[in-house]
Amino acid sequence: MTRKIGVIGMGHVGSTAAHYIVANGFADDLVLIDINEDKVKADAIDFEDAMSNLPVHTNITVNDYSALQDADVIISALGNIKLQDNPNDDRFAELPFTSKAVKSVAQKIKDSGFNGIIVAITNPVDVITSIYQQITGLPKKHVIGTGTLLDSSRMKRAVADELNLDPRSVTGFNLGEHGNSQFTAWLTVRVLSHPITEIAKERGLDLDALDKAAREGGFNVFHGKKYTNYGVATAAVRLANTVMSDAHTELAVSNYREELGTYLSYPAVVGRDGIIEQVQLQLTDDEKKKLQISADYIKTKFKESMEN
Repeated sequence: MTRKIGVIGMGHVGSTAAHYIVANGFADDLVLIDINEDKVKADAIDFEDAMSNLPVHTNITVNDYSALQDADVIISALGNIKLQDNPNDDRFAELPFTSKAVKSVAQKIKDSGFNGIIVAITNPVDVITSIYQQITGLPKKHVIGTGTLLDSSRMKRAVADELNLDPRSVTGFNLGEHGNSQFTAWLTVRVLSHPITEIAKERGLDLDALDKAAREGGFNVFHGKKYTNYGVATAAVRLANTVMSDAHTELAVSNYREELGTYLSYPAVVGRDGIIEQVQLQLTDDEKKKLQISADYIKTKFKESMEN
């Protein structure tokens, strides 16, 4: 079976995701789309120049929405990262730009006849994922945001640094908005074969500080180079591969939670049919409150974006 991925938006994140796909042979066909015609054509030539030094070949198509019709996955990476350079470290600063752009792109995706899975990276990702689903009319389970898949990874890195471990030795999830109202669900986090709450007591770990490190990790990167790309691009490509391989992997991604009436990040089993199963966690009352705050904020911003 031919594997086909589309990447829409070839800025820092989109081009990094595309390079990860090409260098590792994750797709047989790759469709690259960007409003900057010269940039996306240059990227395509650059990838083709690399292919004689790679063990795999990828067929590349540029700026053709009709080529998305039979794609397995579309990764939405469009945005205007300069808008993130604000004193409040607010991902919603991009919303006026991205909501308008995504409405246009989503309609073109719909018109192409695309019937696969959309993976949204575009910020603010929970609202943008909601817009994609609304405009395309695809089943909610077929439109997914990377959400806190990246923030959970940042949490694992922070915990692993404290314990001198490989981040892959830490399991657990950050929940809610991919933004300032997210939080680490510490009852889900295990390390050294024990709940982290036990390890924290034994070794004096400051869980509040680790939660802050996960929440603010993206802005620490952003302030250093004025964009983030490797972490989120890797998360998006992992999610795309999980779909294409029908892996049935449990991941913290932005998915539609009926009980909250919105997209936000919560663990779900992901496979070729998108969200295969939604996980139900035993959250504390405080965590339930935090999750509701995230949900209410996302719903408010989604409503505003659809009215404008």
